[in-house]
Amino acid sequence: MTHPGSRQQTLWLVFASAAILMITMGVRQTSGLYLLPITQSTGVSIVAMSLALAVGQFMFGAAQPVFGAIADKFGSVQVIIFGALLMAVGSILTPFVTSPAGVLLTMGVLSAAGSAAGSFSILIGVTAQRLPPERRSFAAGLINAGGSLGQVVFAPLIQAIIGAAGWMMAMYATAAAVLLTLPLAVALRLKPGDAQALAKINAAAPQSLSQQLAEAMRDRSYLLLHAGFFTCGFHIAFLVTHLPSDLQLCGLTASVAATSLSFIGAANVVGSLGAGWLGQRYLMKHLLALIYGSRAVIVAIYMVMPKTALNVYLFAIGLGVTWLATVPPTSGIVGKLFGTRYLGTLFGLTLVSHQVGGFLGAWLGGVALARSGSYDWIWYADIALALLAAVANLPIREERVVPVPAVA
Repeated sequence: MTHPGSRQQTLWLVFASAAILMITMGVRQTSGLYLLPITQSTGVSIVAMSLALAVGQFMFGAAQPVFGAIADKFGSVQVIIFGALLMAVGSILTPFVTSPAGVLLTMGVLSAAGSAAGSFSILIGVTAQRLPPERRSFAAGLINAGGSLGQVVFAPLIQAIIGAAGWMMAMYATAAAVLLTLPLAVALRLKPGDAQALAKINAAAPQSLSQQLAEAMRDRSYLLLHAGFFTCGFHIAFLVTHLPSDLQLCGLTASVAATSLSFIGAANVVGSLGAGWLGQRYLMKHLLALIYGSRAVIVAIYMVMPKTALNVYLFAIGLGVTWLATVPPTSGIVGKLFGTRYLGTLFGLTLVSHQVGGFLGAWLGGVALARSGSYDWIWYADIALALLAAVANLPIREERVVPVPAVA
């Protein structure tokens, strides 16, 4: 099977996708920096703000298979543009609705749903359809590295704006940044001839979307991917939302927290590229088991280490190598099992499980802090879940599922 587009076009596609993810994930992954400024300057409590961010985690996941299905059917460019506008509106409106319900609507629904339209499932899905199988894993790692680089760029930038001009001005700045994805989205369009070639490849798919979904939901390996990704979401959302306040509880400054998030993102550029490269050479399920197991060890070390700025930065670097390195092997296994025709939808569904975990990580972190004054029991839960995820990935099969042809 030939794939549409020249090598130069596909390279541009990968880099444009990485740049879009850099912006959307850079904005999303630094939302925890607003937790204390918003609660300290408005009537929104820690629990209410945590709930809003938790809903945002869930919405980010729930919207991805929806947008993925729309992109699979009608194209990704329109979806990404709509998402950018929705995300910008959410950021612009947040300073005007400083109540629990208002923040829930803007940060929890509008911004989160908008970011989902320019996130992993859409960007990796559209890229995988235009690349041969042997190049998909590294391409996914490169796109994912763009998301991590966004954290490097946006964490210190947003913290600097919050410190200099307040959190409201930081919201306006993120809205402006999100609009930069619009010309990048337009650049993802295929030439007419390449679009026709891709349409012919997709038309040859032996199954409809509903048949593919039914088959996937009966496949044990696919369900085990969901289980592992649930833990990934719990882990990341808890840290993104609550690591800044946990560090401040330990007597460290807000700048240490922002720098830590930046270090996590920088390290994950290496981790994502490494996971994409290794996924072309080794079984991806083994990479996932190693990533989840190492997270349990790293968090356990964090629990007992002295909380100095240097130690926290070392923790952030170690954690960052695994941060979103789960994305390339997870999307890669989905592509191995079911092909790329409906990858945007099928990988998007794994991200629903990821963000259900994210909802619980963000929300329960706030509950734990409100009730006990610390995050200790959430850290212990994170260790246990990471170990379970490592074990759950070992039985996964990586051979292609033989599709059942659609009945005419």
